[in-house]
Amino acid sequence: MKAMILAAGLGTRMRPLTDHTPKPLLRAGGKALIDYHIEKLAAAGVSDIVVNCSWLADQLDAYLAGVGRRLGLVIKVSREQTPLETAGGVVQALPLLCDGNFNDEPFLLINGDIWTDFDFATLIAKRPDAAHLVMIKNPDHNPLGDFGLSASGLVTEKTVVGDEASYTFSGISVWRPSVFSDFSAGKRALKPVMQTAMARAAVSGDLYEGNWWDIGTPERLAALDVYLKAQAGS
Repeated sequence: MKAMILAAGLGTRMRPLTDHTPKPLLRAGGKALIDYHIEKLAAAGVSDIVVNCSWLADQLDAYLAGVGRRLGLVIKVSREQTPLETAGGVVQALPLLCDGNFNDEPFLLINGDIWTDFDFATLIAKRPDAAHLVMIKNPDHNPLGDFGLSASGLVTEKTVVGDEASYTFSGISVWRPSVFSDFSAGKRALKPVMQTAMARAAVSGDLYEGNWWDIGTPERLAALDVYLKAQAGS
């Protein structure tokens, strides 16, 4: 299975840290944020990775080339002149994910601005109809959640009956390329794509209750840095 790491955002909420450094290369616990994903993917047996980039793309491209050589991975870069949002980025990267010849083998899709101890190897065997989403309990910054999760493991539109009735999308998922193959190039958000597939009962999900961080602000990055250094010293 191949994987795509979403790393094309401008990092505006992380300024001034991202004025001269692309967000995936910001460091926590002594490593660049993107290193954690790449190393965990390699440990799961994923050796072919696509990373989209836009802001300060030359920096990220050069860094990824070095990581690929060091770990023996094939890391391909999908450059976006301006960020295309999540689904638009996937549409542009489909030829890289499918080796130029369309096939419908599922791929992992991971937000570049999260940190987690989730084991990507658990998703390698997932063969969803359209998609499989990893959900988490609602963090403080998203108390109402994103979606519901049925007893049969289907992702649904969220209800409004308390926090426990809804969950937050972790930014970790598995997709079939055919979900994106009919879209034209350009900026496109992922949530409407999810909702269309959910309406067909074609999106499964499960709940992860381990460690997960959304690195959306300098304060959260600093807190993650403290946490990881404490873990390393324990």
